[in-house]
Amino acid sequence: MRDYEDEILDYEIDAESRYDDFNGDYDEDYFDTGFEGNEDFQEMEYIDVSRMRSGMYDNYTTTSIGKIDPNDRTLTVVVANASGAAAQAILFGGNEEAAQPAGVTVTVEESSHKEVREESKANPFKIRGMKLSVSNPLQFDNILKIVKRTAAGSNTERVYQPRNATSPQNFTQSLIDDNNFEMDVTGQDSLRVIVKDGVTMVFTFTIKARANMGNLLKGNNVAELSDAPRTTGLPQIDLLRKQNTGAFGVRPAVRQVVRPIRSGAPRTTVVKRPAMRLVRRR
Repeated sequence: MRDYEDEILDYEIDAESRYDDFNGDYDEDYFDTGFEGNEDFQEMEYIDVSRMRSGMYDNYTTTSIGKIDPNDRTLTVVVANASGAAAQAILFGGNEEAAQPAGVTVTVEESSHKEVREESKANPFKIRGMKLSVSNPLQFDNILKIVKRTAAGSNTERVYQPRNATSPQNFTQSLIDDNNFEMDVTGQDSLRVIVKDGVTMVFTFTIKARANMGNLLKGNNVAELSDAPRTTGLPQIDLLRKQNTGAFGVRPAVRQVVRPIRSGAPRTTVVKRPAMRLVRRR
């Protein structure tokens, strides 16, 4: 009968002879398994499809970005011209702080125009949606200019024509409701419009996103979003906008969960049938 240690040594020699020992040290050799690219399962990220279909899956609003109180996202700006001639009114523009022409007043019902200008410097915000009512419908013929002015002297202007937002949903001639109006309000941005003599304009802006620097003191993200849709007064549109949307108004794409595919040669299952017994009847 062979010794136990001799039998173990034979197994070790047989195992070493199956591989090439390039470095002269078996422990430092690296051997390919032969299964590279043919693993049984693919690594994938788990996705909750049911939540994504309902619009509830939003990693922005649920984890990092704060929420704006629906009652704290409206700015009502009243512009009146009693100068006796057409004059340009300036909204926002906190850095420049340009003075209004004589006879032109700009007031904010929720606070004051000066307070809004000062707050936009430290806590910039984004406007999404505007209602504009005027005392004279001819005021809609005048365009709005969205101006971005930097301290280095660059000046960028974009033009907005209010009449482009007219639709059968705007029943009165003196009111325009444009849900697609967008504007960034920082210290560099201002909104300018030529106001006809004796005309009063009322802007109702809806804040979609803003920066709250006070969140830094709590270690939170400075960005805040509003997830409540703005009200238009039209039931068919308001019901549609109440559907859940993702961050910045973009619904996340629905991705289906792909089941892992087993690669390699197909496995054959052998089904053993029970042996048949012959029963002889009398």
